[in-house]
Amino acid sequence: MSNCKHCNHELTGSYCSNCGLPIKIKRIDSHYIIHEIEHVLHFEKGILFTIRELLVRPGQNIREFITDNRNRLVKPIIFVILSSLIYTLTIHYFHIEDGYVNSDDTKGSSVSLIFNWIQSHYGYANIMMGIFIAFWLKLFFRKYNYNFFEMLILLCFVMGMGMLIFAAFALLEGLTKLNIMKGAGVAGVGYCTWAIGHFFEKMKVASYLKAFASYMLGMISFFTLAFLLGLLIDVLIKH
Repeated sequence: MSNCKHCNHELTGSYCSNCGLPIKIKRIDSHYIIHEIEHVLHFEKGILFTIRELLVRPGQNIREFITDNRNRLVKPIIFVILSSLIYTLTIHYFHIEDGYVNSDDTKGSSVSLIFNWIQSHYGYANIMMGIFIAFWLKLFFRKYNYNFFEMLILLCFVMGMGMLIFAAFALLEGLTKLNIMKGAGVAGVGYCTWAIGHFFEKMKVASYLKAFASYMLGMISFFTLAFLLGLLIDVLIKH
């Protein structure tokens, strides 16, 4: 008989009846690492299932995640970070210039440093950009009963798929040597517009127009603020 190391509750079995902590924790080995990887990639039916559902029925699946069942799809924040990582690894492996962020005209400045950080941390940058897009979505779709944080969940899924579309274009360009990355932006924004419109009301053209406007205004707001922040830092440094 002993007490739990976590909550000091008296132990009577293999697990603490109070907090659920196991009495004996298994040693970290290759099986543990494999299990953790599977845990990230296979929450129920896996990331491939999530990608398929977001390609075929994005609106329906994201609505179900928000209101009914949160076990079918990969968790949204992990999904957008993982998608961005796949994209980053793809363009680095094939040495592709993506043009996602361009700061050549301000080399050595704080603006350049900020934009370089954005380019190197797509996962975090997409989440932050999603905050701006969510603001515009909340403004344009204010009659719908979704709060700001539910808008962010929508954007994690949608922008994650957008990064996977960019990754697919980068892979094709790397394999074929054809200059097709310029089409990635059109395809990515096109998907995001369609998926967001599909989420709100897929039969109304106005939904897609407002989705496109929200996405573009959110991106413009994000990069404008990043640019102004860099300029402000440079001014403060000079003085």
